[in-house]
Amino acid sequence: MTGSHSGKRVGEHRHHATHDHHSHDHDDHSGHDHHGHGHHGHDHSHDLRGASKRSLTIALILIAGFMLTEVVGGILSGSLALLSDAGHMITDAASIALALFAMKVAERPPSAERTFGYRRAEVLAAMMNALSLWLIAAWVIFEAYHRIQDVPEIEGGLMLVVGILGLLVNVAAAWVLHRSSKHSMNVEGALRHVMADLMGSVGVVISGILIVTLNWTIIDPILSVLIAALVAHSSWSLTVKVFKVLLEGVPDHIDVYRLCSDMEDVEGVTLIHDVHVWTISSGLEALTAHVLIDPSFEADTEALLRRLRRIAHEDFEIDHVTIQVEETVTGCTEDHHVGHLLARSRPLG
Repeated sequence: MTGSHSGKRVGEHRHHATHDHHSHDHDDHSGHDHHGHGHHGHDHSHDLRGASKRSLTIALILIAGFMLTEVVGGILSGSLALLSDAGHMITDAASIALALFAMKVAERPPSAERTFGYRRAEVLAAMMNALSLWLIAAWVIFEAYHRIQDVPEIEGGLMLVVGILGLLVNVAAAWVLHRSSKHSMNVEGALRHVMADLMGSVGVVISGILIVTLNWTIIDPILSVLIAALVAHSSWSLTVKVFKVLLEGVPDHIDVYRLCSDMEDVEGVTLIHDVHVWTISSGLEALTAHVLIDPSFEADTEALLRRLRRIAHEDFEIDHVTIQVEETVTGCTEDHHVGHLLARSRPLG
């Protein structure tokens, strides 16, 4: 936003903050539009959830079907890499089952006690999956430390065969989950588990080859440590994303400065303030804002509101929009936080 434009907005804001229009008090219904509320894209969201559920179900069948084989193979071969990979598969199945359960809970309708329903259940499931990956990585490192002190005999041939089969299963499961993970943090949590298991399978295959060809058994715990480190690193971004949602931070794809500037460019709008943008659950963002309009504005306020909602829906992909219209900020006790007046886009970094 240019300096002159910013000055104009700030000046108008001060004018309306100090000039009391008694006929338009903050609590006066004529000064507010309680119809400035909109929902958008629920059919599309429902389709995405259906696709996510199908992907999770297919992946669960693949993982659970091979899990027992890998556990038996790990015990018979004596391979820590294979046992840790089997442990990953067990947690994969549990994480996918948790994701499916969370989706079922999230489908429960809203109520007077829970006005957004149980949509956050999916975020909590993603958080549990992310944190469990860190626990798995810690366990593998702990076991690898003891294996390095006393390296056991390992049946490399059996380890290699089971590792290859596990790799194929994990590739198939990851492929199934990949598309849906772009639209669901819950599915992304399950995918992270499968990807961690896939890395474990790669480690098992490499270990098996080296043990069969060179009888280098020390590679088994060494690769296990490297894989555990990769698992912890790969789960970090999901952990950050989940905590950002729980702290109700602004979604990464929404530029609040640009959103406010675009709305203030609409004829009749003086200032956007008390703006809140957050994620309720994956694919469901919400916006609440107060819109200060020029008291001399004589056009249709409903049309102005429709235009503001269209900006939020179409340009910023915000589904749940609540806008309150005011002609004065007198009596408005909310934090106005109008820092967007000094910038038209989110600062870099």
